Amino acid sequence: MNIENQFTELYNTYAPKVYKLCLGYASGVDEIAKEWQQETFIKVWKHRNSFKGNASISTWIYRIAINVCLGDLRKSKRKFQPINESILTTPMDSNSETSTDKDIQKMYNCIDQLTKNNKTLILLELEEIPQATIAETTGISHGALRTRLSRIRKALLKCITNGK
Repeated sequence: MNIENQFTELYNTYAPKVYKLCLGYASGVDEIAKEWQQETFIKVWKHRNSFKGNASISTWIYRIAINVCLGDLRKSKRKFQPINESILTTPMDSNSETSTDKDIQKMYNCIDQLTKNNKTLILLELEEIPQATIAETTGISHGALRTRLSRIRKALLKCITNGK
């Protein structure tokens, strides 16, 4: 298999999870998430020869994605505003899709209130990335990661249910 085919396979495998991770950092703003996803894979391609195999390829890609998102947030000092509920997909009625969109937006708003480190952890967890990979990516021991994720989940639950 040639290098382009390998990269295409890598992209097809990891692009959806990278996009969702970026979407979390972008507070649900699709356009920004796609931009960061694209930038992540440009860097993966550009620096493919620097991957030494000390960590798994997924760990390396997630670390690049996190750095892209945080770097752009720092550089541009972007602050994302919550999406106005009237903009969500359909007119305000009691259909389940609108209710689900509201719940998702509320979750993003609560995630935005976390520290950048906790935000990274929960976004990776929400993408069902194995905890061992998260620990390796972030440099946190697996035991400490489990404790922090438990605390983050409790804080998010409180935020989502109480609105703070």
